[in-house]
Amino acid sequence: MILEHVAISVHDLEAMKDYYSKHFNGRANAKYHNSKTGFESYFLAFESGARLELMKTPALVNHLSDPVTNDRFGIIHVAFGVATVDEVDRKARQLQDNGFKILRGPRKTGDGYYEFETLDPENNLLEVTTELP
Repeated sequence: MILEHVAISVHDLEAMKDYYSKHFNGRANAKYHNSKTGFESYFLAFESGARLELMKTPALVNHLSDPVTNDRFGIIHVAFGVATVDEVDRKARQLQDNGFKILRGPRKTGDGYYEFETLDPENNLLEVTTELP
C-alpha cells in the first residue's frame, strides 16, 4: 500500500500552487474547475511519486484558529523528505531567505531524524526531514 496523495483545502489556490512548485519542485497538472460548484483544484506530483492536491471550495469556512499551537483533527503536518542533512539546511535557508519563518530547527530529533518546521502561505505546518544514519 502507498500513500496516494494528501489534500489541503486552501484560500489562494494559485499562490499555494506557486509555493509548492517553487520551493518543493512540485509539478502541477492543469487546473480542474467545476463550473457548477466553483470547486477548483491542482494535483502536484513530486519526484518520489507522492502527490499533493490543493483544493479551493468557495463555501468552505476556515475552522482552525492556530495550526501551530492548537491540537486538532485533520492534517497535522506534511513532511517532505530529502537525502541529506545539508539539503535540510539549504531548504531552511532558502525558505527563510524568501520570507518564511522557521518555527523549529533544523535539529536532530529523538527518533532519528534531522528536520525543521515551517508554515506554508496559509499556515499549514510543514516539516523538511532526512533520516540520520
